[in-house]
Amino acid sequence: MCGIVGEFNLDGRSVSPVGLRRMTHTLAHRGPDGEGFYIDNFIGLGHRRLAIIDLSPAGHQPMLTADRQYAITYNGELYNFQELRAELQGLGHRFISRSDTEVVLNAYVQWGPDCVHRFNGMFAFAIWDQSRQELFLARDRYGVKPLYYAWQGRTFYFSSELKAILVNQEFNRAVSPEALLEYFTFQNIFTDRTLFQGIHMLPAGCRARLPLGATPGRLPITRYWDFFFRETDQPADETEYVEELHRLFAQAVKRQLVSDVPVGAYLSGGMDSGAITAVAAREIPYLASFTAGFDLSSASGLELGFDERHRAESLSYRYKTEHYEVVLKAGDMERVFPDLIWHLEDLRVGQCYPNYYVSRLASKFIKVILGGTGGDELFAGYPWRYYRAVDSLDLEDYVQKYYKFWQRLVPNKIIHRLFQPHIWREIKDIMTVDIFRQVITGSGQNLTTPEEYLNSSLYFECKTFLHGILLVEDKLSMAHSLESRVPFLDNDLVDFAMQLPVRTKLREVDNILRIDENEVRPKKYLYFDKTNDGKLIFRSMLGRYLPPEYTNGVKQGFSAPDASWFRGESIDYVRQQILDPEARIYEFLRPDTVAALVGEHLQGEKNRRLLIWSLLSFEWWLRKFLPG
Repeated sequence: MCGIVGEFNLDGRSVSPVGLRRMTHTLAHRGPDGEGFYIDNFIGLGHRRLAIIDLSPAGHQPMLTADRQYAITYNGELYNFQELRAELQGLGHRFISRSDTEVVLNAYVQWGPDCVHRFNGMFAFAIWDQSRQELFLARDRYGVKPLYYAWQGRTFYFSSELKAILVNQEFNRAVSPEALLEYFTFQNIFTDRTLFQGIHMLPAGCRARLPLGATPGRLPITRYWDFFFRETDQPADETEYVEELHRLFAQAVKRQLVSDVPVGAYLSGGMDSGAITAVAAREIPYLASFTAGFDLSSASGLELGFDERHRAESLSYRYKTEHYEVVLKAGDMERVFPDLIWHLEDLRVGQCYPNYYVSRLASKFIKVILGGTGGDELFAGYPWRYYRAVDSLDLEDYVQKYYKFWQRLVPNKIIHRLFQPHIWREIKDIMTVDIFRQVITGSGQNLTTPEEYLNSSLYFECKTFLHGILLVEDKLSMAHSLESRVPFLDNDLVDFAMQLPVRTKLREVDNILRIDENEVRPKKYLYFDKTNDGKLIFRSMLGRYLPPEYTNGVKQGFSAPDASWFRGESIDYVRQQILDPEARIYEFLRPDTVAALVGEHLQGEKNRRLLIWSLLSFEWWLRKFLPG
C-alpha cells in the first residue's frame, strides 16, 4: 500500500525533478517508509512506500526491469502474487525481491495490458514502457485503490490523491459545477468527475494506454471487467451453495492475511466484521481488533441502538482478540473536520469521521486492517432499498422509482433553488436522472422479472455506493499510514456471489410487493418484521462462526447519532459554520434555501443529517482547497 504520482510531457519537455518531488512528498502520509523517483526525460514516476510485503530495499519503488525497458510505480496488494510468481518463473522470469510489485511488473512484461485479468487484489499502478514509448495505467476491478488524472496543456498528471496534482502551480483550482450537482443530488459522484474542474478518476475495472504521440486532453480508457449479477438456469441445492460460500469466504480471509507486518481487524459488532474476525482469529493468535462507539447520553429514538460496543466486546471475548475501543462524542466531529476533509479531499457518501478515528486508533498497533466492506452489496444487505423498484413496469418506471430514493440530499423538485443563479445556469441542462440511468443500463439485465430488477439494484449499488465507501475507506485509513483490506472483494468470492440466485439472498421476493407504502412506521423495520430478510445465504453460513443473535440480527450501518447531535450539542457549530452569511458555500449555494432546509432539521420537522454533514464538508473543503 503506497502513494503514486506521475508526469508525462507529450511535447517532449523534460520532467522537473523539483516538481515531481513536490508531488510525491504531498503523499508522505500514504508511505512513510520510503520515497523514490524515476525520470527519463519527458516521463517521471514518483512513489511513497508503506512497506507491507518484503520490507527490504529490494521492494523499493519505482521498480525497473533488469534491462530498464519497463518502470513501475504501484499502490496495492496482490493476494495471488505467489502463484503468479511461480508461473512467471516457469516462463523464464527472474526475481530479485519477494514483493508483489515485481510480480505485477513481470506480469506486464509477459502478458502486456491483459495482465490485469490475472490479478486478484486491490491496485492502482502505472508502467512506463520504454520500447513503446507508452504509459500504461490500471485500476482494480472494484475501485479499492483510487487513481486520479488531469491534463495541463500537453502535460498529463496522475496520482493516488487529488492534492498531489494540485501542488502544480500552473494548475487552476476551480469547482466543477457538474460534479457539485451530482454531489448534492446523490451525496456521491457517479461519473468520473471530481469536485475539481479538470481532474478525473480512472474508473474501477479500467485500464488506459497513453503513447507519446497521443492527442493531449484525452485519455483512451478501456474497461476490462464489470459486475454482472445473473440468475442461473440450473440452480444448485442450497446446502451446496452454503458449503461453497463457506469455502470461498474462509479462503478469501486467509489470502488477505499475507503480510510481513502485523494484521488486525475492525470489529463493529455486526455480521460481516464478526465473520472476518472469526476466520482471522483462527490464523492469528490474539488478533488485534478495533471498534468505535458513541456517547449516547443526548441521543434519542433509533439512535439509542447505534453504539455496538457491547456486541463487539462479546465477539472479542469469544475469539480471544486483543481489543481496543474509541468512544466518540459530538465535539469529536467538530474537532476533526479540518484534518478529515484535507485527507478525504474527494467528497463522497455519508458521515465518515468515526472511520477516521478508528483508523487512527488501529494505526497505533498495526499496519494492516481487515474490514467488512462489500458484504451488503454482494449479498443484498439493504432490502428496504430494493423493494422500492422491484415491481416496476419497465426500465423507465424502474429508473424513476429507484432514482427517487437515491436523491439522498436535495430532491429534483427543489434542487434548482439550492444553487446560486450563475451556477445553475451552467448545470440546468444536466439531467441527473440520465446519469443515474446510464449506470443502470450497464447492468446487462433484461428487466422483465423481479430477480432481474433486484440484480440490477445490486449492480447499481456496487458501482456507486460501494465505490464511494471504498474511496472514503482508502483516504481515511491511509491518512494514518494504515493499509485497509476488504476480504469480501476477493475475485473468487465476488464471482460466486454474482451468480447466486436472488432467492438465496432474499427469502421471498414476491413478499416485497406486499409492503403498504402508507405505513407510518419506517418501512425498513416493517420489512424486517415481515421477512427478517437480506443476506440469507450468508446468515446461514455464519452459523458456523457466530451465535444466533448475530446471524438473525437486523442490519445496522456504522453511524453516529448525528441527527440528535446536530439539534443539540452541535447546534451552535452547525449555525456558526453553515448558517453564517459569510460562509464560503454561499459562493455556490443560496443562503435562503440552505437556511430553510437546515431549519427543518433543527426544528425536528425532518431528518436532514446527511445534508448537514455534506454542507459542513463542502464548507471545509472550500476552506482547505480553495482559500479565498
